[in-house]
Amino acid sequence: MLAIRPFAPLIALLLAMPAQAAEVSVAVAANFTAPMKVIAAEFAKDTGHVAKPAYGATGKFYAQIRNGAPFQMLLSADDETPAKLVQEGMADPASRFTYAVGTLVLWSAQPGFVDGKGDVLKKSQFNKLALANPKLAPYGKAAIEVLTGMGLLDSVTPKFVLGENIAQTWQFASTGNAELGFVALSQVMKDGKIGSGSGWIVPAKLHTPIRQDAVILSVGKGNPAAEALVKYLKSDKVKAIIKAYGYDL
Repeated sequence: MLAIRPFAPLIALLLAMPAQAAEVSVAVAANFTAPMKVIAAEFAKDTGHVAKPAYGATGKFYAQIRNGAPFQMLLSADDETPAKLVQEGMADPASRFTYAVGTLVLWSAQPGFVDGKGDVLKKSQFNKLALANPKLAPYGKAAIEVLTGMGLLDSVTPKFVLGENIAQTWQFASTGNAELGFVALSQVMKDGKIGSGSGWIVPAKLHTPIRQDAVILSVGKGNPAAEALVKYLKSDKVKAIIKAYGYDL
């Protein structure tokens, strides 16, 4: 008995791990990159399972999934894409839920450039306005709704620089290739506020809510890591992480 005592902590750790640790490949909306990196690391520590995320535009992920891409789970930037996948028999309807509600922000890398009401959009002080392609990305679609509601769509459309997804859109704005950009608050938030540059957090009433749904795809049904990740995303710990990045729940 004395000979095995040094191994007691290791045995206890192994007993605490899942009986069958598994991996899940997850297609993750680009706007959710920063929080997902944190969540994936904590998920591995807390459950022993591994989430392997790929980040990109929801519209492109939908096309890839339809063409047989081996993703087992989707964390979408909208609620429409998971609903379509369920309707088309490519996702498990029982697993679908809203994991976050996105916040849109008009942002510039230049301090003091964006005012607290977005009036900068009405002035001729900028040459380029970055936004995600509204045909592919819900944040881009929301930006179009905001500009339409403000009566500015026609006047600013010639200044558009379209990003393939919200990550590329942020790159355009952060590098100065566009003086302004409609991006996700999560991309520019630090310690509960906009960390650099200047921004206008767009009131939610100015666009359709950016409800972001998650769903287990048909090829992932029965995967213990996928089921564990759904449960984990609903935990108080993860909800706190999501809120810290500027999302509503």
